[in-house]
Amino acid sequence: MRKVLGAVLALLVGGALWEGYKAVGDTDGTSLFGVRILPRTDDAAMPHVLDVLNRLGEPELAGGRPVWRVVFDACLFTLGITAVGFLVGTFIGLLLAVLMQRFRVAERGLLPWVVLSQTVPLVALAPLVAGWGGALSLGPYPWQPWMSVSLIAAYLAFFPVAVGMLRGLQSPSAIGVELMRSYAAGWWRTLVKLRMPAATPYLFPALRLAGAAAVVGAVVGEISTGTRGGIGRLVIEYSREATSDPAKVYTAMLGAALLGLAVAGFVALVEWPLTRHRRRVLLP
Repeated sequence: MRKVLGAVLALLVGGALWEGYKAVGDTDGTSLFGVRILPRTDDAAMPHVLDVLNRLGEPELAGGRPVWRVVFDACLFTLGITAVGFLVGTFIGLLLAVLMQRFRVAERGLLPWVVLSQTVPLVALAPLVAGWGGALSLGPYPWQPWMSVSLIAAYLAFFPVAVGMLRGLQSPSAIGVELMRSYAAGWWRTLVKLRMPAATPYLFPALRLAGAAAVVGAVVGEISTGTRGGIGRLVIEYSREATSDPAKVYTAMLGAALLGLAVAGFVALVEWPLTRHRRRVLLP
């Protein structure tokens, strides 16, 4: 409940800051040494928060569905793609972390490449993934465009899991490791009984970052590959009406932001029952 109230409070503070800057900011933007550092505050660039919320209840087109329903359906589509990418990225990250913890030569050889992989611009990578996917197939099933988007989401999701889990697996003290050896416990039993529980405080923050990164990857992947039906494509379609209907653009952006919060909140819900017992054990 404290986290939920904190999230609601953060949204209210963000809305208050938005309206505050709109009230006192320059309509032509704030510039420093000739460089604009803050945006314009006119209604075309920064519509009022209430205007954006009211636009959610209005029809997208004349006689069509309300905007909130269109945004909600698009978020559900992107959520499915994100879930696939998140699961694939988490599995790959965990596998790499266990491999690097088990073999020091694997850590020295793979970890620099894991870090280097995140320096590739996603906008440049997405069209390549879409092009490669057009020549692939999963047995009798042809490669679908949404699979390319999920692969991009997995590409961003695996990194925080791999790094965070590796740090967690290496966190047990030397005394604990020696104690497991004195019990004649092998590597696998030490991993399950000692290293995995010790890695829990490192894993779930990494999973929250991975969930947010997967959402970003899915949205950017939808925009770059032209995949229709998701919130990323909806942002592009609504951006074309930015001049005549600026509040409509922010409805799609609001949906993408809430989607990221929903994924992070889901990870927090999974974390709570798994770590509650650990917190009770640590209490005196």
